[in-house]
Amino acid sequence: MTEFLTRRDGEQIAYHRIGGRGPGLMWLGGFNSDMNGTKAQAVEAFAAREGRASVRFDYFGHGTSSGAFRDGTISRWRDDALAVLDQLTVGKQVLIGSSMGGWITTLVAAARPERIAAVVLIAPAPDLTEELMWKRMPPEIRDEVLTKGSWFYQPDDGEGYPISRSLIESGRENLVLGTPLTLDAPVRILHGTDDKDVPWQLGVKLLDVYQGDVTFTLVKGANHRLSSEANLHLLQRTLESVLKDVAPC
Repeated sequence: MTEFLTRRDGEQIAYHRIGGRGPGLMWLGGFNSDMNGTKAQAVEAFAAREGRASVRFDYFGHGTSSGAFRDGTISRWRDDALAVLDQLTVGKQVLIGSSMGGWITTLVAAARPERIAAVVLIAPAPDLTEELMWKRMPPEIRDEVLTKGSWFYQPDDGEGYPISRSLIESGRENLVLGTPLTLDAPVRILHGTDDKDVPWQLGVKLLDVYQGDVTFTLVKGANHRLSSEANLHLLQRTLESVLKDVAPC
């Protein structure tokens, strides 16, 4: 059942939570996605089978949470994730971040290292507003973002979305590439060789960010979604492995 966490400004963050033992599993979704995706539900199903606590949620302006997507920023979504961690979970958590969620996970881990049991990243997109948006924009689109406040991106397939100046500026305030982060926790990164949305060459840069027990797995033939049956089995095996490495809490 969907519940809502009310933030201090009155906005509501939609979430699903199940009880169980720790460490719990916390899902952090991607840009313009929601908590009902295949991988998010697969993680919750895994947690239920294992008797572990689990929470998945929608950022501000995503899914069934309140707010307009165009008003969202990296700082806002980071703070949403921190609120979920602080108010809806107990003890250490395994953070599982997909795409932009990999960036948000890294920000959360840096802010609450004592709460992190392990980190699992799926096709992570660190610094995406700079690396995959701003740097790829031609000058005329950059000018539109700066002068009009936003530009509407319309892909050839699928729904479009606005890219705002505030999103770009907030992204620059939260860049993680080039800043080492030491965690007393295992970090596992999965990325597909055929990812056309977030090239694996960007994800692999997180090897220079996370210090300690870090493994990067390149999945041959996998696209950005990494949600095929084989990919979901790999995710499950990865979760099983890290949970064996961390103490109950």
